[in-house]
Amino acid sequence: MTIYPVILSGGAGSRLWPLSREHYPKPLLRFVGEQTLLEDTTTRLDGLADLGAPLFVCNEEHRFLVAEQIHKLGKAPETIILEPEGRNTAPALTLAALRIAAGDPAALLVVMPADHVIPDRATFQEAIRSGRALAEQGYLVTFGVVPTHPETGYGYLHKGEALDGGPACRVAAFVEKPDAATAQGYLDAGDYLWNAGIFVMRADRWLEEIARHRSDIAAACRAAFAAGREDADFFRVDKEAFLASPSDSIDYAVMEKTERAAVVPLDAGWSDVGSWSSLWNLCPRNADGNVIDGDVITHDTHNALLVAESRCVATVGIEDLIVVETADAVLVASKAKAQEVKEIVSWLKKNKRDEYRFHRKVYRPWGTYEGVDAGPRFQVKRLTVNPGAVLSRQMHHHRAEHWVVVKGTAKVTRGDEELLLTENQSTYIPLGTTHRLANPGTIPLEIIEIQSGSYLGEDDIVRFEDAYDRCRP
Repeated sequence: MTIYPVILSGGAGSRLWPLSREHYPKPLLRFVGEQTLLEDTTTRLDGLADLGAPLFVCNEEHRFLVAEQIHKLGKAPETIILEPEGRNTAPALTLAALRIAAGDPAALLVVMPADHVIPDRATFQEAIRSGRALAEQGYLVTFGVVPTHPETGYGYLHKGEALDGGPACRVAAFVEKPDAATAQGYLDAGDYLWNAGIFVMRADRWLEEIARHRSDIAAACRAAFAAGREDADFFRVDKEAFLASPSDSIDYAVMEKTERAAVVPLDAGWSDVGSWSSLWNLCPRNADGNVIDGDVITHDTHNALLVAESRCVATVGIEDLIVVETADAVLVASKAKAQEVKEIVSWLKKNKRDEYRFHRKVYRPWGTYEGVDAGPRFQVKRLTVNPGAVLSRQMHHHRAEHWVVVKGTAKVTRGDEELLLTENQSTYIPLGTTHRLANPGTIPLEIIEIQSGSYLGEDDIVRFEDAYDRCRP
């Protein structure tokens, strides 16, 4: 029986701002080791018997970033299912199960969030083997992390009767995040586990249970899947049908209601990397108790997490602090208040600040752009266009653009004209003029773009033709 990794890459990771942002979220970042969290999750089952190609579910905005990281690993995905908007984990898993069940209804799915860390792969795979045996019998199996302390930030699983004489048990109850005293009671009782949000089950069994307990989600996902279409590595579900699905989690939709929920204990160093303080706990520390990444200088600094992305960061006489520097933002927080970083993100959203969405360098399917300068009625960007890449044919209602080539060769379409520009050459795109930019060369094309006009937002783009399917309403 083939077992398919199903990797859910929908988390925003707002507690890890300013590194994690809406358009470059937590799963795509490297926090521990050399791989990103997504890459680490993708390779976590390597070596397991009967392993099929991984299937991914992600937001449409992140599709090329996800695909790039998968191909970097030398892996071919079974597919990457694109969600027009997030609807939580139950609809995401339903789409994945429909895809796999179309070819092999009894295939096993190992469902993993893309943003967890599990250092002990051997122990994790052994737990998967235990869960697999139960899943083949029709159980919906979840994994409960053996708790090491009275954590208030996780939900818990209460173990019921043992199954097959082994460590696996029925789930007696799913328990919400407790207060400190209740969490201590769970730890002392010894029969509670942290809810890791990792599952193994047959594709057909999930589809049966979601239809029984949440027929509205099942119906919307079936309609969205049936009207979907293939697009290279991607599978695009029908937007209108999918948005009709309610938002719900795997636990709430099915696991808390089914009579066939089982739990396998997991003791493999698991962490959901849910905050900067949890990252400090997870990473190796120096003699002063500090976790350091980047160009950091410390004096009389203890038990701190210090990240410098773009410049030198120096600390003197601090303790138990988090300092995270990026090109456009600096976070300074108490480790004890690390969960409250999400309040900063909420403030940025409410006040329409782009720092919650984008880094200074913004990734696009064709390459990147980076803000250089801005003022009233103008802004300057540095564009890097990958070899062979083509931007959309587009126009703007409110701005004109001046392009200066600083590296490589640019093929420019401006109205009915076609130009070939090399280093130190430039062109002007008047307001309202249809235009397109391409890199016909074999090295990255770098351009300085000066925009001027009454409105310079990214939503002032009317696309007429696009290689990346961004012309749809």
